[in-house]
Amino acid sequence: MRIPRIIIAGTGSGVGKTSISIGLIRALSNRGMKVQTFKTGPDYLDPTHLSLASGRPCYNLDGWMMGKDYVRSLFSEKCLDADVAVIEGVMGIFDGAGGGTLDGSTAQIGKWLEAPILLAVNAHGVAGTFAALVKGCVNFTPDLNIAGIVANNTGTERHINLLKESLSCSGAPPLVGGIPRGGFEHLPGRHLGLVTAQTTSLSQDTLDGLANSVEKYLDLDLIMKFASNAQDIEHRPQSEEQHASVKRIRIAVAKDKAFHFYYRDILEMIETAGGEILGFSPMNDKAVPQGAAGLYLGGGYPEEYAAELSGNRDMLDSIRDFTESGKPVYAECGGLMYLCKRIETEVKRFEMAGILPVETRMLNRRKSLGYVEATLRGDSLWGACGDVFRGHEFHYSELVGEPAESEGWEKVYSMKYLWANDAVAEGYQKGNVLASYVHLHYASTPDALNHFLRKCKG
Repeated sequence: MRIPRIIIAGTGSGVGKTSISIGLIRALSNRGMKVQTFKTGPDYLDPTHLSLASGRPCYNLDGWMMGKDYVRSLFSEKCLDADVAVIEGVMGIFDGAGGGTLDGSTAQIGKWLEAPILLAVNAHGVAGTFAALVKGCVNFTPDLNIAGIVANNTGTERHINLLKESLSCSGAPPLVGGIPRGGFEHLPGRHLGLVTAQTTSLSQDTLDGLANSVEKYLDLDLIMKFASNAQDIEHRPQSEEQHASVKRIRIAVAKDKAFHFYYRDILEMIETAGGEILGFSPMNDKAVPQGAAGLYLGGGYPEEYAAELSGNRDMLDSIRDFTESGKPVYAECGGLMYLCKRIETEVKRFEMAGILPVETRMLNRRKSLGYVEATLRGDSLWGACGDVFRGHEFHYSELVGEPAESEGWEKVYSMKYLWANDAVAEGYQKGNVLASYVHLHYASTPDALNHFLRKCKG
């Protein structure tokens, strides 16, 4: 397949990758192109912005959680009807699972997809050093195509000319453009990153403003030339034979302002495996959808909407009734918080479902961030004892106490954080209820979804 594609990478966080990506996507869309978007790494928020800019679903590409074959297959499949693909990187171009590896990094995705890279660099207060920083990235690892450079936070036109000269004299990739300080409209954020993109937080005027900045300050024709020079990529459709025997099993999935952290490809995998997604709102609806055989409570911002969630007593009663029915209930991160007795914020404590006999409290600093590998210590909703899963954690809350074994709760995960030496026990399970802070991805264990649906069917 010939898929024109470009990766927007950066020398670090905060260099303007998201603004450049959104502006580029919108500008190409305004030119009549079908733009397929992707986000590198475990991120639920940036994809909502990229999706709103393109008018198409955005998908995550994570080398550590998914592996090369899955990444290439997912990428080619979603680009079948697209004119160009734009991939936003994560953190710095070489940042990922650890300092000694490219796993999980933007560079790894760039190599796997053989994609040209546009490197964003903060140009404030530098000239010759700008080229040194770029050259360091270009020469850091082989087989990486850094095609062009974007200078962000530039000063005068003379400053931009100095940056061009420094790159040219050092044999570095060319400057595609310079974005002056204040050249991009500010995007609103929250403690997990950007706020989820909605028409109220990312209006059409804001999108067009970012597009206009890209059109004004960057050489869009040169960027498209880079994208069009990408090599053909092999398309290998994902096999669906293993799912043929599974019929439609209805799964209730919480979807509203409080719960919306889901990998889109995971929900699509559930449907491919024979599941039917029944979306509902724990904030606004009165009950779990009728006919649901399983319940999936994903992550999100339950602390931001704790008053609404706590005030919806009908839904809380329905959640408790569903749990007591013995049907499978899976909750991760924000979903775990919702199943607890209470959520404690800076304002007050809000009553929740009370399935997990503990409370959660919000902290003013991040509690956990990073990749995690979970090995099942016993049979669970996702598989059998010994099965291994990959995922990540990112949260500002913590449990107050732990569900007691004397009350029937067990810790079914043996979790190994990449930055720690020792494994810890987590994954709180009782009967058909499983709750954890880990956001799992199932690319490395594709039968997990079949296992979950069989549990729901049974």
